[in-house]
Amino acid sequence: MGIKGLTKLLAEHAPRAAVQRRVEDYRGRVIAVDASLSIYQFLIVVGRKGSELLTNESGEVTRQEISLASPMSSAGYVEPDITLLILTLLSFYASFVFDGEPPEMKKKELAKRSLKRDDATKDLNRAIEIGDEDSVEKFSKRTVKVTKKHNDDCKRLLRLMGVPVVEAPGEAEAQCAALCENHQVYAVASEDTDSLTFGARRFLRHLTDLGYRKSPVTEFEVSKVLEELGLTMDQFIDLCILSGCDYCENIKGIGGQRALKLIRQHGCIEEVVQNLKQTRFSVPEDWPYQEVRTLFKEPNVCTGIPDFMWTSPDSQVFIDRPHYTAIVSQAKSAFLSVFRALWISCQLKTVSVLIG
Repeated sequence: MGIKGLTKLLAEHAPRAAVQRRVEDYRGRVIAVDASLSIYQFLIVVGRKGSELLTNESGEVTRQEISLASPMSSAGYVEPDITLLILTLLSFYASFVFDGEPPEMKKKELAKRSLKRDDATKDLNRAIEIGDEDSVEKFSKRTVKVTKKHNDDCKRLLRLMGVPVVEAPGEAEAQCAALCENHQVYAVASEDTDSLTFGARRFLRHLTDLGYRKSPVTEFEVSKVLEELGLTMDQFIDLCILSGCDYCENIKGIGGQRALKLIRQHGCIEEVVQNLKQTRFSVPEDWPYQEVRTLFKEPNVCTGIPDFMWTSPDSQVFIDRPHYTAIVSQAKSAFLSVFRALWISCQLKTVSVLIG
């Protein structure tokens, strides 16, 4: 989810902090991609054919259990679709970052999401029974969950294709932001706006959007965000906590607009809370804003990750597995052409690309 209402808030109060770009503008750049979110987007887009849910050969609905090795009776093999996703992302140097263990403070939010999926599953089953295709389309999207198998399958395929994979100890967005802050990547690609709160120097929305490029890429620079809002980084973090994030509930009745006004007026959450005691707003009991602030400023991330390397795809592995046949021609020709072009015009001297 990220920070509640942050995109809208920035559009109004920091419009010059966001620039509209094309995917092609990032050719030759190293981008850290929030892998789990990209997989989630992928499942939303290709997990169905219109309002018809994908099924396996036994006719079982596979909307949440798409795997790289499962033939889909209504749409052929799913592997070429995943390959297409990866090839699309490889117009730039993509490094995929996967989530690790979620912070303890996020588990309450994850439990809420699980309950919502359970409710959506019940609604979906009712819609299927009565043949309501519009409701099937709506509720099936709400039941999508990225499983460990999805992650493991994609890690395996990415490594076979020679693409760097980072397994974060905690939140992928935090690890992506750390890579960006350490100048190991040019930007972070995600839809979760808390990438900015974690300190990503550049944050890209819609870069991995599989909605067939309906939206341009929006690039945010955190330095411009702070300049436009007139805040320090510490104040921006407090603004995000007040607005609402994944790690704690916010103060009822306070959204982004009021949070910005309060931070500008009082400077920090401590002063905001002190002044709210005289108002109608009720601060949650034992509100852990200090712990959340620490989580944003000192997240659980890997340090000392070596510079990324991209290698040629292991095409022999694909050839040895008949159900990968559809990938071979795409992967080999597309990867080599992309890598050769990038190798010739490479702007990043530290990146080593083996094209065979």
